[in-house]
Amino acid sequence: MVSNDLEGKVEKALAYLKAETYFEKDNLHRVIDVAEQKAQEINVPVTICISDMSGHPRMFYHMPEANIVSITLAPKKANTAIMMRRQTKDLNKDTVPGGELYQMETMLNGEIVTFAGGIPLMSHGQVIGAIGVSGGLVDEDQLICETAVKAFFEGE
Repeated sequence: MVSNDLEGKVEKALAYLKAETYFEKDNLHRVIDVAEQKAQEINVPVTICISDMSGHPRMFYHMPEANIVSITLAPKKANTAIMMRRQTKDLNKDTVPGGELYQMETMLNGEIVTFAGGIPLMSHGQVIGAIGVSGGLVDEDQLICETAVKAFFEGE
């Protein structure tokens, strides 16, 4: 039992150490570039936030002409994905009247975002951070965010 517990802790520690390599400046710049390219391809200016597991933004970019509100929403989407350990698009159905998490956004003073555009970054079963994208329609934010997440892990 102790051996399995120790192995689990070691595996978790190694996952966190590996996670730091993903957050190196060159990888983060590349992810922003890939996300911006996708946004330009679909003609949607956005704000992109890449946060670490503590919810601290490690890279943030606001495209010219992106909505000002996206400056607030992109980090909130990333933080929501970290705190809830799932994509923000999957929270919507649970937060409507009658849903299990109804009024959660209100109870948490608007810190939770329950529409698409926030995706947790998972490595070895652990949340190591998240990416939040805001500025377009929710489907556009989600597409750009999915593109950014894929690029994030291509930097291995």
